[in-house]
Amino acid sequence: MRHPRTATLTLQRRALLAALAVSAMAAATASLLPRAAHAAEKSTPTAAASTGQAGSCPAALNFKFPRLQDESPQNLCQYAGKVVLVVNTASYCGFTPQYEGLEALYAKYRERGLVVLGFPSNDFSQEPGSSKEISDFCYNTYGVKFPMLGKSHVRGSDANPMYELLAKETGTAPKWNFYKYLIDRKGQVVGSYNSMVKPDDKQFVATIEKLLSTR
Repeated sequence: MRHPRTATLTLQRRALLAALAVSAMAAATASLLPRAAHAAEKSTPTAAASTGQAGSCPAALNFKFPRLQDESPQNLCQYAGKVVLVVNTASYCGFTPQYEGLEALYAKYRERGLVVLGFPSNDFSQEPGSSKEISDFCYNTYGVKFPMLGKSHVRGSDANPMYELLAKETGTAPKWNFYKYLIDRKGQVVGSYNSMVKPDDKQFVATIEKLLSTR
């Protein structure tokens, strides 16, 4: 169920999202063109320091990022042993309503070991806001409670280190917003899914359930 404060989403934004939904995939092709040079983002992700026990944290999670809401450092090693769904997000995209489905997935399966990690990015020019604006939008519009990390780049030479690894492991970088990657309990990157795969897609959910059932 959508968060009670969904009504705060303006009619203007609804119209924008509807228009963007029609042109999203066409724009995805154009997005492969070199993007303009950009200044350093306020949030700068780094590789995590050693946890003290060799092999205690898989390489796919051995990173630190600032939390979106308050820039508090978050060591992703805390999610070792869980099934991790990694998604690059944006507030002004035709796929933005997928926030609702992602939160529903997280709410349903978090007790079984699923964590959803959101990475806001303006790489496709649809996330121009500040950290506070993004955080407020996510919570007030879609009731997002799954972990959201600081705004960063997710593709190209400036991609944050986690996305560099995800692209290397799967052979594909995000082609648009709401591109998805799954990491199993052992820390292995097991698959990537394009933006058209909704969080409630039956095959996608079945894959998550299978990963959750594997120890």
